[in-house]
Amino acid sequence: MNKLFIRKPFRQLVAEGDTSATQSGPALKRHLTAFNLTMLGVGGIIGAGIFSLTGIAAANYAGPAIVFSFVISGILCAFAGLCYAEMASMVPIAGSAYSYSYATLGELVAWIIGWDLILEYAFGAITVCEAWSGYAISLIQKTFGFHLTDTMLQFTKGPWETVTLSSGAVTHGIWNMPASLIALAVMMILIKGIKESASVNNVIVVLKVTIVVVFIILGWGVVDAHNWIANPAATGLMRWVPPAQHVMRDHHMTTIFGLPGVLTGAAVVFFAYIGFDAVSTAAQETRNPQKDLPKGILWSLVICTILYILMAAVMTGVVHYTQLGVADPVAVGIDKIIELRHWPMAAKFPLGFSVKFGALLGLTSVVLVLMLGQTRIIYTMARDGLLPWFDRVHPKFQTPANATVVTGIFVLLLAGVMPLSLVGELVSIGTLLAFSLVCIGVIVLRKIEPNEVRPFRVPAYQVVAPLGVVACVWVMSGLPLDTWIRLVVWLIIGFVIYFTYGVKHSRLRNGSAKPQR
Repeated sequence: MNKLFIRKPFRQLVAEGDTSATQSGPALKRHLTAFNLTMLGVGGIIGAGIFSLTGIAAANYAGPAIVFSFVISGILCAFAGLCYAEMASMVPIAGSAYSYSYATLGELVAWIIGWDLILEYAFGAITVCEAWSGYAISLIQKTFGFHLTDTMLQFTKGPWETVTLSSGAVTHGIWNMPASLIALAVMMILIKGIKESASVNNVIVVLKVTIVVVFIILGWGVVDAHNWIANPAATGLMRWVPPAQHVMRDHHMTTIFGLPGVLTGAAVVFFAYIGFDAVSTAAQETRNPQKDLPKGILWSLVICTILYILMAAVMTGVVHYTQLGVADPVAVGIDKIIELRHWPMAAKFPLGFSVKFGALLGLTSVVLVLMLGQTRIIYTMARDGLLPWFDRVHPKFQTPANATVVTGIFVLLLAGVMPLSLVGELVSIGTLLAFSLVCIGVIVLRKIEPNEVRPFRVPAYQVVAPLGVVACVWVMSGLPLDTWIRLVVWLIIGFVIYFTYGVKHSRLRNGSAKPQR
């Protein structure tokens, strides 16, 4: 029983991050700098949050107070981000929260968080692939005016989603082909190498941040402050919060809007922030991880939180929040900006194209970051013997090729058939659980390894780390019961794998987990 909570020695964990080779071949290449990591974080954070979830959360939960939802999520992520920065600087290894938990809370907890991170990254990538598909189809049909045949339309949705045909008839889709194709393309980029992946991501991030900044600048001058007043009877900032309503959803009475709606909105948009977690998974491909990882994590978080708040304020100021519950709210926003500025219709095509193309680029980089994080997690778990043969490194490209191919195929297949509503709701709860365990890990490690060198230290950790845990649990409480049930089912599947394979092959249990030189 005690072995279930056996901890990997801290110094051994650090040594594994410095090892030059693995059992199955060469080590991962160290190419990344603090700039690359910051761009990786921005690439993972700015995407679905701005281009899809902002409008949905505003229309269905928080109204113009979606700005406050982003502030709440940003503060929560600041607590978790500081804890991640300390742990990543001390334990510069690819496993992220999984590795941190292995050193602080033991193997069983490490397995739980590793399995949870697979849920977070894999299903997060699936969600974003499907959002990418929606913007791609909107670009093809609405911007270029290309007519899709009924057969083509059925290959834009999975079999559990409906498609409206040209005759007006409604039928089920067959396969979400665009979602599968973007997953395949990203898989090929990741196999090629981390340097190439980072270069592609850097270009995409520059372009999509430019699009976001241009949207903010163009929209700020035509914001109608009346769109922010959702509750005229209230005073101060509470005027932004629509009055609470009780509605029936999925056979349950649910409170939307009001302060509960702001909290639920924070849980919904929290998905948008998971990119900074992926920065820590690239630790073994970073030139100077002790210094560069904290910079990449914290700078990407600061930059994106500011952009999210400004974007949400402009979007709800330009378009009434009730009109934002669509798949492409930013496209709706740019059309409204053109109208309010009285620009000719000739401006609609280049601006509409730029925004939607920018959204596609943004979502592409999110898929890349999430799939990269997924491959590094299972690569590290396999190195520890808890999963089979995922630790094999490609002899030429020096990337975890097996992990990348299996991840790519998994995302490709499920993105083609699973409904967006099902996969999207699983991601936030997995992320919140991971963040809370990292915050707990900082507290534990300060007690059991008080004298270890900490290149980055959480200020006032006795306050920040517990607040991070409390904040995560608070936001998790705003998620529906169905999401909790699916999380439990996923964890049960993980326990079956751990007790039938991981326990028998754990290198730490078998005494073979020694740093390889």
